[in-house]
Amino acid sequence: MEDQKINFESIRPYEDYEIQSVFNRLKNEESFLKLLKYLFPDTSPAQFMAKLEHITSIRQFQKDIISAYVKSVTKKTTDGVTVDGLENLNPDEPYLFISNHRDIVLDPALLNILLFDKGFNTTEIAIGDNLLIYPWITDLVKLNRTFIVKRNLPVKQMMESSSILSSYIRYTLNSKKHSIWIAQREGRAKDGNDRTQISLLKMLNISGKDNITENFKALKIVPVSISYEYDPCDYLKAAQFWHKNRDENFTKSKADDLNHMSQGLSGKKGRVHFAFGKPLINELDPVSALTVKNHKFNAVAKLIDKHIHLNYKLWPGNYIAWEILNNKSDYKNYYTKEDREIFLTYINKRVESAGCNDKEFIYNSLLSMYAYPVTNFIEQTIKACRS
Repeated sequence: MEDQKINFESIRPYEDYEIQSVFNRLKNEESFLKLLKYLFPDTSPAQFMAKLEHITSIRQFQKDIISAYVKSVTKKTTDGVTVDGLENLNPDEPYLFISNHRDIVLDPALLNILLFDKGFNTTEIAIGDNLLIYPWITDLVKLNRTFIVKRNLPVKQMMESSSILSSYIRYTLNSKKHSIWIAQREGRAKDGNDRTQISLLKMLNISGKDNITENFKALKIVPVSISYEYDPCDYLKAAQFWHKNRDENFTKSKADDLNHMSQGLSGKKGRVHFAFGKPLINELDPVSALTVKNHKFNAVAKLIDKHIHLNYKLWPGNYIAWEILNNKSDYKNYYTKEDREIFLTYINKRVESAGCNDKEFIYNSLLSMYAYPVTNFIEQTIKACRS
């Protein structure tokens, strides 16, 4: 089936001609208007909605509304956002950016700001429908060039949905010439262990018309490493681990999801770094020699993971957490005594914020989150030395 003949209506972002009708819906959504009071305390909802009446394109909405807000959040909640690797990419070419995933909202939002400021077009963003708690959230994200990934469907429907999603991604890259951001796994890596899900790669391959190697080459995958010095949702993730440890059937509520989004925006993050790898083209050639299909997908996943792990910016807290958990002092030259005191004071405060009785469990969970990137970097370095 040709991509252009597939109906993408249920998942696609909005187009320019649709935005005013969406704004008209939003101005009647009470919970959205309450959100505006929280996000823009110095502007009344009526004033904000009046400003939207003059917006005529998605690009203008992203520049004047989304970008302005994200930059304000960045200024208030980070100690600066840095980037490297964009010099290896062509602003006129579309890429499939696959990154590790820390924050629901900010990962793709910050990535788009960095791209826009460096002369690139913004990406289309993949988001799971589990986060679309209210209809107005769907409207809002689709205004921001977001397409929908459907979750938790029966097997047959999931296969059909995956096929449509795969075709949409390839169509967007090849025909629309828009880049795409998608996380390397469903949901955030709550333990800090960044691994690419094989199911994601299988979905991407569905729409390919060639062998697996050529199918992935055509996507021009760029691994991206996103590193927050402090994860504003770390204590919430640790508390979630604690609840799941007590009850394997525990699931977050809609209120929990909203709380994670809110904390991700408002919480302190310290320094933030984005590292863009080079497009995976020639590095995929060895995949062709593998004879088992699943081995091919595993090899692609390991290649993406390699670049994400090696390019991940490690902060003092990462080294300190790793040394405490491993009872070693291998990285004592990478931080100061003051760094250690600041980080441990932070961790102890987060233990209290988690609100759980088992403080040791929360403490170790938090340390593990910050230590995992070091563990993965060490493993990748050892592999590189042996090859």
